[in-house]
Order: sequence, then C-alpha cells, then structure tokens
Amino acid sequence: MYSRVVGTGSVLPGDPVTNDDLVARGIDTSDSWIIERTGIRSRHLAPAGVTSSVLGAEAARRALEAAGRTAADVDLIIVATSTPDKVFPSTACLIQAELGVSGFPAFDVQAVCSGFVYALTIADKFIRSGSNRRALVIGAEVFSRIIDWEDRRTCVLFGDGAGAVLLEASETPGLLATALHADGSLHEILEVPGNIRDGHVEGSPFIHMDGAAVFKVAVRVLGDIAHEVLEQAGMTAEQLDWLIPHQANIRILQATAKRLHLPFEKVIVTVDRHGNTSAASVPLALDAAVRDGRVRPGQSVMLQGVGGGFTWGAALLRL
Repeated sequence: MYSRVVGTGSVLPGDPVTNDDLVARGIDTSDSWIIERTGIRSRHLAPAGVTSSVLGAEAARRALEAAGRTAADVDLIIVATSTPDKVFPSTACLIQAELGVSGFPAFDVQAVCSGFVYALTIADKFIRSGSNRRALVIGAEVFSRIIDWEDRRTCVLFGDGAGAVLLEASETPGLLATALHADGSLHEILEVPGNIRDGHVEGSPFIHMDGAAVFKVAVRVLGDIAHEVLEQAGMTAEQLDWLIPHQANIRILQATAKRLHLPFEKVIVTVDRHGNTSAASVPLALDAAVRDGRVRPGQSVMLQGVGGGFTWGAALLRL
C-alpha cells in the first residue's frame, strides 16, 4: 500500500500587504531593501478572529473539493502549526469540529517551517501501515501574531495563510521517499523564547532570528536532504520536474537550486506573494502550482522544509 496526493487547497487572508504598505505604517524599511534581500513583495495578515484553525479548515475544504471527496471520507487529520489557536485542544481537533466530523485521530505537529513535510511523512506512514486511508495534511499559520513590529529585520519577512493536501491510499506509488532531521543544539538561531507561566508571558513572545546563521544552515541542509531522498528513490536531480522548497527567502531558493545543479526555472517560487508563512508555505506553493497548471499529474516534485528547532525535511512525490 502506498499514499498519493489527490487534492490540494490553500487560502490567504485578506488583501495583500505590500512593502510600501509597511513603510506607510511607520516601519523603517523600503520596498527595494526588502526585495533585494528577500524577494518578498507582499504578504497577507489575518484580521482579528481569523485563526490558524479558520484558515486550515478552509484550505482543507478546498483540497477535499479538488479531490472530489467530502470530510466524511477522511479518517485522519494532521496539522502542522507553530501558531495554534489555543494551548489546547489541538488546532487539528478544532478543524475536525469545523468540518463536522469526529471519531478518528486528529493532532498537531510542531516542527515550525518544516512542519508540513513532517506531517506529510507521518501521514504517509499511517496510510502505509493500513490503519488509515485518507488523511488531511494541513499547514496553517498566523505568524503576524508573534512578530515584533518594531524589529524590521523580522517583521517584513512573515505572513499568514494555510495550505492542505488530501493524501489517499493507493496501489500506485505517490510519495516515493521522505527524510526528516533535527539538530536541537541550533535552537537559538531561530526561536520564540517566551512561554506562559502563572498567567503571564515569561521571556519574549516574539520571533528571534540570527538571519546569517539560518541562511548558512538552511542552504547546507536543504542541499544534503535533497540528495538523500533522491538516492532513496533511485533518481537524480535531472529527473526532477519541480522543486518546491520552503518559501523563506529567494536567496535560499537560488542557492539550493545551484547546489543541485537544477535550473531555477524548475523551482516553484511564491515567496514574493505571501512571504514566509512557515508550515503553510510549502502546501501554499504546491497548490498555486497545481492550480496554474505548472505541476501536472505524473510529474515528480520534491517538497522541502527547514526551520526552527533546528528541523529540516524533504518529501519526493509523483503527482
């Protein structure tokens, strides 16, 4: 038994917020400065009341519609998020309730920007074991709620959104190879160090990032893990139709393609439109490329994530 992606969906809240819009809000930056260093031109910010579960449920509905299925056909929900609605219950349980179904497993995965690849890998193993047949795998984030808007080094980078896939049992291989890694000794280069104690926040509740260190590690591990999953599948980079890396920074995407000797035309880029949406970025980019016709049935696609933890992962699939 194998698993295949049979439907994709995504959602971005509200209207795009451009770099010039941020400048108008009083942030000490410029459109040219942001584009030159990140490739980001706009992002979406969730209004009050729009949470990760709200966005995740809508992305899930769109993935189900694309697959020609309903929520009643699902028997597993895994949500990747670092910005859950509540400490508990899980965002997955809230989405399950929003979809009007119950009785089957629903849980969250916390691997920050690698979260969707982690969740997809876990769902694949559930399906391969025979315990489940159809899994909604969702990445949903409202990172705007943990941004320090006084820190121009980070506030321009992030946005909100959600993406989802329906993963279904199949006799034909779809998910060809996966790999996951982590190095907790690097946690300080990208983290939110605060926590809740006795009803108060201890430490900072905002994103802290050493951008240079993150860039260096990200380029190295994304190149390494790409070769790892290609070797598992008995393929070469030349055989890839598309690479969909975590959409964090255009320079990381360019460097990763260069390490793989892959033409940049084979890299799906959406970071310019929605910024870094953490666990949502990979399924957002996948859905965009499926819906605009670039990613087609039968093609080979590599998904990659890298983020705080430090975590990284990759999944090679055939649509």
